[in-house]
Amino acid sequence: MSDRYGHDVLSGDWRAPKRGRATEAPATLGEVVEEVTTDFCGEVVQVDRDLDTVTLEDRRQRRRTFPLGPGFLLEGRPVILTAPVVRAAPARPTRTASGSIAVHDAKARVARASRIFVEGRHDAELVEKVWGDDLRIEGVAVEYLGGVDDLADHLRDFRPGPGRRVGVLVDHLVRGSKESRIADAIVRSPVGKHVLIVGHPFVDIWQAVKPDRLGLQEWPTIPRSIEWKKGVCQHLGWPHRDQADIARAWKQILGRVQSFGDCEPALLGRVEELIDFVTEETP
Repeated sequence: MSDRYGHDVLSGDWRAPKRGRATEAPATLGEVVEEVTTDFCGEVVQVDRDLDTVTLEDRRQRRRTFPLGPGFLLEGRPVILTAPVVRAAPARPTRTASGSIAVHDAKARVARASRIFVEGRHDAELVEKVWGDDLRIEGVAVEYLGGVDDLADHLRDFRPGPGRRVGVLVDHLVRGSKESRIADAIVRSPVGKHVLIVGHPFVDIWQAVKPDRLGLQEWPTIPRSIEWKKGVCQHLGWPHRDQADIARAWKQILGRVQSFGDCEPALLGRVEELIDFVTEETP
């Protein structure tokens, strides 16, 4: 015969509430809860931290206010309503990536007539990442040339003059190089006094990123018979078959740059010099 009285009624926790024990839950705006002593059910529309109260609004838009604490049901489970934790807004940086004092909520200035030219897209992206905030405040646009060989043509089209200055950042600007000869010719030209050409000693802008940011003691020496960027990728064990691989490699390098401290001083001083030149008020 079957046991019509069922299992032993004392075998479990007979003292536990039918709906389970109450647990703490934040009184989140929009949640629907029920106050058990009045059976008032409504949406949480307000929490007063000073008075420790919660206001509920039912479907007929009637509102009632109750003390925070026990005595509520949330999705049928007993809860102890608490005030939601207010997370402090993250502190805003006091410095830009270049180390300048940050000016928050400032609108970008209308671009000046003066410009900064850099040799390639990677150069422009690095300058933007480190000095972008400063350049927007100053209203300075950065354009890339595609190569210093085209600099004279760009200047001819741009027509530098008073109040229309051009600063140029050149890769591998060392004595006796092709780049230095191009720069010297422009300085001697009629527009020379309105153009400032500065450079860094690195083969490519990649080298302006401190090597230890990539786990290197120093940037590798690449034989002249190998394209420099591909040789670097090969040394690092990165794909380097085509331009897409080179672009992905640069993104990895650029991703290691968070501020001016990740770049070599030989680059930092030159860019600051260009910014000063193109923002200087001419008489």
